[in-house]
This record gives sequence, C-alpha cells and structure tokens, in this order.
Amino acid sequence: MADRVETCRAALQSCPPGHSDRPTILNNLGISLYDRFKQQGVLSDLDEAIELFRAMLLIYPPGHSLRPTSLNNLSTCLYDRFKQRGVPSDLDEAIELFRATLLICPPGHSLRPTFLNNLGMGLYDRFQHRGVPSDLDEAIELQRATLLICPPGHSLRPTSLSNLGISLRNRFTQRGVPSDLDEAIELQEAALLICPPEHSFRPTSLNNLGTSLYNRFTHRGVPSDLDEAIELFQATLFICPPGHSFRPRFLNNLGLSLYDRFEQRGVPSDLDEAIELFRAALLICPPGHSDRTTSLNNLSLSLYDRFKQRGVPSDLDEAIELQRATLLICPPGHSDRPTSLNHLGLSLHDRFTQRGVPSDLDEAIELHQAALLICPPGHFLRQTSLNNLGMGLYDRFQHRGVPSDLDEAIELQRATLLISPPGHSDRPTSLSSLGISLRNRFTQQGVPSDLDEAIELQEAALLICPPGHSFRPTSLHNLGTSLYNRFTQRGVPSDLDEAIELHQAALLLYPHGHSNRSLSLISLAFCLYERFEQRGAASDLDEAFGLYAQLSHIAHAVSRMDLTAAKLWAASAEETNHDSVLVAYQTALKFLNQHVTILSSSPLHFDIVGMATASLGMDAFSCSVRHGALTTAVEMMEQGRAVFWTHLARFRTPLDELSMSGDTGAALAEEIKQLSFRLRNAFDRSTEDPSPQIRQLTMQWEDVISRIRMLPDFPRFLLPPLFSDLQKSAEEGPVVIVNASQYSCDALIVLSGQDPVHVPLHIVQTEVSELSSEFQSLSGQFGSSNHLYKLVNILRKLWRDVVDSVVQALKESKVHPGSRIWWCPTADFTLLPLHAAGPYEEKKDNLSDIYISSYTPTLATLVHARQQVSGDASPQRFVAIGQGNPQGAKALEYVVPELAVVARILAPVVSVTSLADGDATVEGALDALNHNQWLHLACHGMPNRQQPFESSFAMRDGPLMIKDVIRSNWQNPQFAFLSACHTTVGGEMSPDESIHLAAAMQFSGFRSVIGSMWSVDDEVARQVVSAFYRNLVDGSGRLDCTRAAVALHKAVKSLRKKIPLEQQIVFVHIGV
Repeated sequence: MADRVETCRAALQSCPPGHSDRPTILNNLGISLYDRFKQQGVLSDLDEAIELFRAMLLIYPPGHSLRPTSLNNLSTCLYDRFKQRGVPSDLDEAIELFRATLLICPPGHSLRPTFLNNLGMGLYDRFQHRGVPSDLDEAIELQRATLLICPPGHSLRPTSLSNLGISLRNRFTQRGVPSDLDEAIELQEAALLICPPEHSFRPTSLNNLGTSLYNRFTHRGVPSDLDEAIELFQATLFICPPGHSFRPRFLNNLGLSLYDRFEQRGVPSDLDEAIELFRAALLICPPGHSDRTTSLNNLSLSLYDRFKQRGVPSDLDEAIELQRATLLICPPGHSDRPTSLNHLGLSLHDRFTQRGVPSDLDEAIELHQAALLICPPGHFLRQTSLNNLGMGLYDRFQHRGVPSDLDEAIELQRATLLISPPGHSDRPTSLSSLGISLRNRFTQQGVPSDLDEAIELQEAALLICPPGHSFRPTSLHNLGTSLYNRFTQRGVPSDLDEAIELHQAALLLYPHGHSNRSLSLISLAFCLYERFEQRGAASDLDEAFGLYAQLSHIAHAVSRMDLTAAKLWAASAEETNHDSVLVAYQTALKFLNQHVTILSSSPLHFDIVGMATASLGMDAFSCSVRHGALTTAVEMMEQGRAVFWTHLARFRTPLDELSMSGDTGAALAEEIKQLSFRLRNAFDRSTEDPSPQIRQLTMQWEDVISRIRMLPDFPRFLLPPLFSDLQKSAEEGPVVIVNASQYSCDALIVLSGQDPVHVPLHIVQTEVSELSSEFQSLSGQFGSSNHLYKLVNILRKLWRDVVDSVVQALKESKVHPGSRIWWCPTADFTLLPLHAAGPYEEKKDNLSDIYISSYTPTLATLVHARQQVSGDASPQRFVAIGQGNPQGAKALEYVVPELAVVARILAPVVSVTSLADGDATVEGALDALNHNQWLHLACHGMPNRQQPFESSFAMRDGPLMIKDVIRSNWQNPQFAFLSACHTTVGGEMSPDESIHLAAAMQFSGFRSVIGSMWSVDDEVARQVVSAFYRNLVDGSGRLDCTRAAVALHKAVKSLRKKIPLEQQIVFVHIGV
C-alpha cells in the first residue's frame, strides 16, 4: 500500500497542472490514500485524499462524464471523516455532494442505485446525530427507491434490503410504530436468505437481523427474540476471523446482547462474557479507529454496571479511566461529547457515594454543567443532563449543606420533569429525583407542602414502574423514606406501616451484593426499630436486628454505605442493649479497614478517614469492656484508631522472617518491598483519586498479600493483630489505655503474661472534652500571671478522676514505684498531660514521683519499635540540626548554643554532625537523616490542626512537612529529640489519628522520640536539653535509645526549682 501511494506521488510530480493525465493520477493517489486510511486508520491520509478529490472536482466541470465519480469520491471521504471526528459540517457537505451526484445520474444510470444508497445513508446518519425526523423519512424513501431498481439477483439487493431495514428499525425506535420494526425484520430476513454461507455480505446480514431482533426484544420482551439475536451475533463472529474490518462491531453487538440478557435473567456469566467481548473489541480498535469510542463506551458502562451489582472498586476505577479516554477523543464539537461527559460524571458521582472523596463530586458537577451547556432545548440528551446535574447538586447539598445547591437542584429537576412527559422512559427517574430533593428541603426548612408534593411525585413514579421495571426497587425505597419522614412529623401510624411494606418490597428486589442493598436494608431496619419504639412489638425489633445481622456476611468490597449501616447497627444495639452489639462493632471495624484500603494513601483522603472512624474504636472498646471482653477491647481499639498510620505502616512491614522462610518467601518479600517503596513514593503525588498508577500498584499489592497468606507460617500477614501480639507491647512495662466514649470512660492496663486489668474512671466523656478544651485554651496563655493556679487545678482533676485509680491498680498489680509505664490515650485524652497529673500537695506524690511515663499512639507501634534491632556493632551517627533564622518566622537566639551543648556532651561517645542556619534547609535535613540514626532538631514547630499533614518544622528555605517525613526511607533510625513547639499536637477533628510531628518521626522508624505538647521557651529548652544528654550518656561508650525516657525524667527532676511548672511538663517521651 505504501509503495502504491509513493508510486502515485511520483507520477503526480511528473504531471504538472494542465497535463492530460493529471486528473487520472490525482484520482489514483486519492484512492490509494483513502484505501491506506481504511487499512491503517491514519487520519492525515484521509485529509490528503479529500484535498486531492476537491482538486479533481475543479478540473471536471458540470457535464463532464467523470464528474459523478469525482463527487462520489469526495462525498464518501467527507462522510468517513465525519464518522472519525464527528464534525457536523463534514456530514452536511457529504450530503450536499451526494444530492449533486444523484441529480446528474438520471433513472437508468448504472451508478444510480449506489448514489441513492449513499444519500440515504448520509441522511440516516444525520438523523442519528441530530434527531431531525424529516432526515429519516427522506432516507427511507431513498432506500425504498434503491430497492425498486435492485431486483432479485442485483448485486446491491442485499445491501438495499438491509439498509432499508436499519432505517425502519430506527424509525420504530423514535415513533414506536410496531409495523416499522416488523417490516425491518422481514427485510433483513430476506437479505439473509440471499446471502448464503461464503457470501461477502452474510456477516452484515446476520448482524443486522440480530440487531433488529434485539430491538424487538427490548420493546416487547419476548425472550426468544433475544436468544435468537445472540445466536445470530455468535454466528456473525464465527465467520469474521481476527482481522475482519467489522469484527469490533460484531464483538460489541454480541456483548450488548449478553449484557441485556444478564439484565433480564441475572446470570453473572453473561455480564462477565459481555465484558470480555468488549475488552476484545477495544484491543483491536487502536487510537483513531472508528469503533474505538463505541468500544471504550461499552466496556466502561458494563464495568460500571458490574460495580453496581457487585461493588468491586477496581471495576469503577477502570470504568472512570476508560470514560476519561473516551472524553479525550470526543473534543468540543464532537457529537458524542455530551454522552461522554454524562457517563464520566455519573461514574465519579458513584465513586463519591462509595468513598466520600469531595473532589470526585465537584468534578462530576463540573462535567454535568459542561454537558448541559452543549445540550440546548430540544437536544435528545438535555433531559439526562438536567437530571444528572440536579442529582449532583443535591448530593453536594447533602454533604456540605449549602441551601443554594438544593434550590438549584430542585429547579433543574422541575425542568427535567417538564421535558419527560407521560410515556417517556426517564419519567420515573425525574419524578423520583424531584421528590427526593423536595423531601430534603422539607427536612431543612419544614414547609409541609414540600413533603406532600414529594410523596405525590414518588407515588406517581411507582405507578409507572410495574413489577419487573428496573427502577421499581428505587421507587419503592424513595416512597418508603418519604412516608417515614411524614410519620416522624405528623405521627400517623399508617404512614409508618406503609413505609415498612414498601421497604420490605424494595429489599426483596435488591440481590445480595447489589450496591444499593445496604441502604435498603438499614432503611427497613430503621423503620422497624421506630415501630418497636412506638408500639413495643418484639417481632419488629427481632426483624430489625435480623436485617442488621446480614451485614456481617457481606462478601463484596464494602462502600461508605456498608460502613454507615454497620455503625447504625452498633448504635441501635447499644440503645436496646441487644446481644448482637459486639458483632456489630466487629463488623463495622472490619468494614472500616476495607474502606480505608480502597482509598489511596494520600493526605487528600485523611478527612474521609477521620469521618469514617469518628468515635468507632472508642465506642467498641467501651462496649467490650462493659461486656467483660477485655482482650477483645484491646484488639478493637487498635483497629479503630490511628487508622491512617496503620494503613501506611503496611508499606514498612519488617520482612526478615518472610525472607528467611524459603525461596518463595524470599521472592514475595522482594516483590512486596518494591511495591511498598513505589506506593510510599506515590504518597500525596497523585492528582487524581486514585491515579491509574496507584490503583494498579494497590491491586498488585493485594495480590502479593494474598499469596503470602497462603504460606504455612503467614496466614495472618498484615491482618489486624491479635491480643497475643499486642501484649508484647508490655514486655518492658505496663501500657495503660485511657479511653473516653459516650457510653463510659475506662482505663485498661495491659500487662505482660497476664490478663488486662480494668479500671473504671470517675469521669464522663463530656467532662473529658470540657477539661481538654479548658487545657488547650490555657496552654495558649502560658507565661501570663494567673495561669499556674488554673494549670494545677486541671492536673489535680486529672489525678482525682483518672490517674489516681490507675496508679492504685498498678500498685495492686505489683508494678513497683520507679518503674516505667506507657500511656495510650484516646479521644480528648490525647490532648491532656496525663504524665503530669498529681495532687500537687505537700507530702503527697504526683505521678512523676511514682512512675516514669512514656506515651505510644498505638500498641502495635510500640511492639514494632521493640522488635527493631539497634545494630549494636555498627558505628553510631548523630546529627544535630538547628534553624534559628527560618524563612518567615521570628528568630530563636538559643538554637546555636543548644547545638553546641549537644555536641560538647556527646563528643566523647559519638561523632556529631551539626547543621545550622544556611545548611539547615529542607533538602539538607532530609539528606542528613539518610546518613544518621540519631537526631536532635532545634527549630520552630509549626502545627496545623486543620490540615495536620501540613504541620512542619521551619527550615531556612521553607517547611519540612509531615508529608516529606512520611515519604522518607531512613535506615535503622533510633532516636529523635524534637526541641520545637507543639510537636505532639495532632488534628483538631481527628485527635485519635495522632497526625503530628512526633508520631510522623515514630512512624518513619524512630524507636524513641521526645516531643512537646505546647510552646517551649527557647532558653528553657537549652537547659532541658543539656540536662537530658548528661543523663543519657552512661559509662558504656555508646548511646542507648531505651534510656531516653529515664534521662528525660531525671533532667526535668533536676530542673524543678529552676523552670516554671508548664515548662517542666511540656516535653514527653514516645516509644521504647
């Protein structure tokens, strides 16, 4: 083909304008380029062919014998370019040229059937894109005329029969006249009869008849039509070997038929086979192929529907990627752009519903707004675009509560309903959507007419969704919810009874695994629970909890709604003291872990994790304690807090044991090590959510994990730890979990080699919150004259209501005075200085006089820190980094003297590298940490309680953020002294996630960390640091990070009379 094109080019160069052979050579080159385009799909070939045929037309004036051929060639190329790029002007010009060709080919002309056929197909395609009925009617008349002059035996008869059938079938789709469809099928059966096996038109005839039977099935529902259509499509595919130009289309048609049979009969294998067929079609439709858009679209929609059926997140993610690819090849002006914008918007909206990432919803709304702009009144997709945008704005209102979003949604939904008259296929959706929005406006504003109108609309929707209609379960559910709302407002018992009946009917229609089943299930359970509250019928309560119990058997990947449902189950069980309460919490925590796993490990998702966790872990802990299940309480606490750190920690799992378990283990260890590195490196660098790269890496990660768990010694690899694992945290001293829940406040002492000890606390959650708020307010005033009295009062209350009871229990458990203890506080306890509690009276001991306190964010991090080997034989390397003149912050005059003190004290035992001022940059600090295991950092700490991942250390050139620390891969770090303000202050909304600077250092591998709970005085810091390092250095000639807590304890004790109380207690120790 390339040789033929080049030969024609060479011939053209030797034929200047005016040469007698020039028209012939122009024509040959144009045809060669067009043929090459048909084979290879290169659009520039088609563009060049069009220019050549235009040039030919100029030298064949009206009346010339070859003018009809020239007109036809140009119009055919323009028609093909329209199919590729969707530019309407190409199609309009092609039609005008087809008309001009026909005018100069009178009846009897040998090419008249071809030209009639071409004009008919052009008008048919314009109707397909713009929906003007006259185009379709004219196309049918032209195709009837073609058939009349193609008697039996004529080579174009099969094509003519088939094309007329296609147009009649489409007129039926538009106007619903049954005789059009029946005639179409008769014509296509006739076409098939005259195309025996081996006939070149047989595949097209089989396909066309299959398509018409498929259409008749969709309108009349006769199963045999669908089965026959599938058989015809299978036969088509059988005689179209790989490489056949129509194979993508035939794969798509068979896929669509199987997809519809799945919709009708629910056989999962039909949907799976349809997806495989669509994948096969896409593989043979490279960029530029005319069927690529259709193939991308079909595959994305079927994956989207499989997600709706089974809830597998990867199906939805892949659908979104494919829809993004579709949109890229439908630029502004392309006829398929509105469809593409709507599909991508819907998928992103669904992903928001499943995972709660706000950017997905915002992008969905923008896409639907863009779609609506290019769907003016009369456009066939205007109704869909109005409805989709309305639902997006409604959901954003639900999420953020901006009233204007809801009002705009209602206006859009009213406009949608106006253009969805009775009989319109989307009328049920339009009625229902408007009803939902009005119901919610009633909830917000309390106008009774909104609720009454909502119920009327939803009753109307249900009336036009008879049994078997795909929208019936949604209609039943929506009406049930509105009637329940009216019951709660007006108290009419029949409303509640009817709501229950509707929800029961809806639930029956949602199979297990359906993405809407959990919502349906909790709606019904909620109504039954309400009726139990009203009337006291035990059967209602039993049925409600029977429904909740179904959640514990969910096998598919969980959504936000599944998690919400499990949390509602736990709350209802708490309220009624139902015996399923522990199972409810276990189910909710299992769902929480799965839900967080679906999200990419990005700070973008931290708010979602925070909302998902809320008080779940604390309430589960309280429940377990109240039921006497103390070891379960510890396990559930670990699952329900510091979830983000736990999720990220999976990428730092020690692999020594796995590496030494044999060849398979070693190979898997290497594989997971590489994936961990790549996932950690992608942290916060993905602009999409999640990016295709992260989605692919996560899928590979999950696959490797499942293979590791199949090894004999690793069945629980990276599963939530059991109590027997967590108890190892207490090997060097007890760990005291201090928990605040709405149900109770408790302490639990975890001891090595014995059962946990429960200590009821004499305080309730609201008091803990008030005390925490009071302390946070006070810590901002440290340094003023009257703060000492208030501080001592808070420390006394902490002692009286919390710590004293714990100390008594520790003594009873034979934990001797002078021993080390670890605090693991939850909720608002995380912001209180438990280590400093005491009676603060003469001749009475404060806590610091009895025990040496450390903290740990979770038991697992402490276990991990204990298991890390310090590498005793290797040389120790220490870096002291100080930044007293950071960019944009006030100077710290004692930073340089502080570094000098550190270097002087440590010089006899370790080589100290100092980085100060100009050298203490972000890159300089990170580089130094790659080569040193011991760190002293003196600078400003910059907490950000609204965006905790933005918390930072102030360096000369800008902030060294938590995000930078997390991405690091330091080798065997041991100890960090963070001589900076607020390094243990976490996020305001999610204190239990412990997202603060000290925790970030511990997460990054530092076994032992000293941080501060509030502002540190510059001069005091220097004194504490000096005393600390003097106490840390012993006679061994080496530094030992496990001595840090004792060294800090002694340092503070030695300075008690020299520094104010709030500066004595500001530093805390975290870790081993």
